[in-house]
Amino acid sequence: MKYDRINSSLFIKNRKNFASQMKPNSLAVFNSNDIYPISADSTMPFQQHRDIFYLSGVDQEESILVLFPDSPKEKHREILFLKETNEHIAVWEGEKLTKKAAFETSGIKTVYWLQDMEKVMFELMTQCETVYINTNEHYRASVETETREDRFTKWLKDKYPAHTVAKSNPILQRLRSVKDQIELDLMQHACNITEKGLRRILGFVKPGVWEYEIEAEFIHEFIKNRSKGFAYTPIIASGNNANVLHYIENNQQCKAGDLILMDVGAEYANYSSDLSRTIPVSGRFTDRQKDVYNAVNRVKKEATKLLVPGAYWEEYHVEVGKIMTSELLGLGLIDKADVQNEDPSWPAYKKYFMHGTSHHIGLDTHDYGLLHEPMQANMVFTVEPGIYIPDEGFGIRLEDDVVIQESGEPFNLMQNIPIEAEEIEDLMNS
Repeated sequence: MKYDRINSSLFIKNRKNFASQMKPNSLAVFNSNDIYPISADSTMPFQQHRDIFYLSGVDQEESILVLFPDSPKEKHREILFLKETNEHIAVWEGEKLTKKAAFETSGIKTVYWLQDMEKVMFELMTQCETVYINTNEHYRASVETETREDRFTKWLKDKYPAHTVAKSNPILQRLRSVKDQIELDLMQHACNITEKGLRRILGFVKPGVWEYEIEAEFIHEFIKNRSKGFAYTPIIASGNNANVLHYIENNQQCKAGDLILMDVGAEYANYSSDLSRTIPVSGRFTDRQKDVYNAVNRVKKEATKLLVPGAYWEEYHVEVGKIMTSELLGLGLIDKADVQNEDPSWPAYKKYFMHGTSHHIGLDTHDYGLLHEPMQANMVFTVEPGIYIPDEGFGIRLEDDVVIQESGEPFNLMQNIPIEAEEIEDLMNS
């Protein structure tokens, strides 16, 4: 891994918090992700399943975590099953975790090799009544691939059909949505890397550059600073491309007078950052572009203030919609009749701002969080309003990542990243 080792106290605390929510005499199992094939002998870069990482810090394939807080054997209350490392693997792939290194990473003392899993699991399953399986119930999830977790769950339920089955996901949705200070520090580090990428870009962009060249500058700076790269597929959208919300081709030339909407973020230690900035290709906004830009920025600032403990996600978006409506009226994009005659299920402002303002962020860019429950301190949300005007050939989105505080305004993890229009212009022309 490129990142510095994370203090194992984080994973020890996370397991303790999870175990405290388990039913009596129950066991929970978490699997690593597969290494996914492309074709021939090609594979995609490995990405660890965020849940086993959250609970153990283990960041390699073919790993299993078992939690059994009420086990009659103390050594079996936390177990890791790992792929056995050897000299051959060390030469061809690099050394995998040893039992000692696994303990140093996770704080888990009992580590078995994978070949012992079925034998040990038989003993554990004869001692427990309920087994927690790990399913993906994120509100945006759309999974067509059978995962390693899925295959393990099928095997477990087939082999031990008499056990009661419970779900890990509701527990994890709550736990993962509220961040520990170590997690906040890791996210701050990811945001700091993103800042370096943006500042590099501001000195690079000029008429004639290609969107993919901008993407290349970002990835250079991210990897240079010990990130694996982008936390999600980057959007580098110049001109009217910005009005395609998930534009990822990044293959067009940037023309004088156009704007570039960039939605990019570095990951660090599997934690995400998520930034949007919109900059002028020629280094100066036109008056109209600046008016719209400043309107979006005002919405972002006001929306940020609404992210407080006790707020509800749906109600928050209704309030942000009112703020955006006011700005669109000021810009002349809608009028009072549009508002008076609007469909409540699709308000007038949605013509120019059709997506949500905020989502949880953490180990996943669209992180875990139960949206029907009130916001809490130490949750981290994006704030990302936008105005998209195809008829005028540009779209503007601005986005920062903020931490909800016990009292007062959220703390902006991206507070040092340039955002004011004049600052952007000054840096591009310095």
